[in-house]
Amino acid sequence: MKREFVTGTVDKLLSQFKANDSGNAPVLLMLGGFKFSLNTAVFREIQQSNEYRWQAQDRIGQMAALQYTGPGSASMTLPGVIYYQFRGAGNELSQLRKLAAQGTPHRLLTGKGGNLGLWVIEKIDATASEFTADSAILKQEFTLSLRKHSNGTNV
Repeated sequence: MKREFVTGTVDKLLSQFKANDSGNAPVLLMLGGFKFSLNTAVFREIQQSNEYRWQAQDRIGQMAALQYTGPGSASMTLPGVIYYQFRGAGNELSQLRKLAAQGTPHRLLTGKGGNLGLWVIEKIDATASEFTADSAILKQEFTLSLRKHSNGTNV
C-alpha cells in the first residue's frame, strides 16, 4: 500500500515537471509544478514584503504602549517577461492561471532547492505587446502576486 502511494506521488511530480519543461535552462524558482526559467517565464526581480503586528494600548498622559502580537502577512511580487519569438511555449500564463484556480496553496522552491513554504497566487496581471503581422504575441509582460499561506498554524 505504501509503495503504491509513493509511486503515485512520484509519477504525479514527474508529470508536473514534464508539463512545464525548462529544457536545459536552470530553474530559477518553482511554484507548485510551474518552473520559472529562461525557457518558460523569467522574472526580472523579486519584491518581498513582510508585516509585523503591534497592538497599541492607549495610556493617559503618555504615548501608547505597543505590544508585539506576532508576524503579519508576507507577500511576494514577481514582475517578468516572456519573449515568444525567443523562448516560451505560449501557454505559460495559462498554466499559472490554472494553478491559481485550483484554490490551494503551492510549495515555492528556489533553484537551489530552498523551501520557501506554501504560497497562494493572489493576482496575475499581464500585458501583451509587440505583435507579428498575423497578431501573434511576441512579448508578454506579467506580474505575479503571491501571499504566504499559514499552513493552518496559529489559526
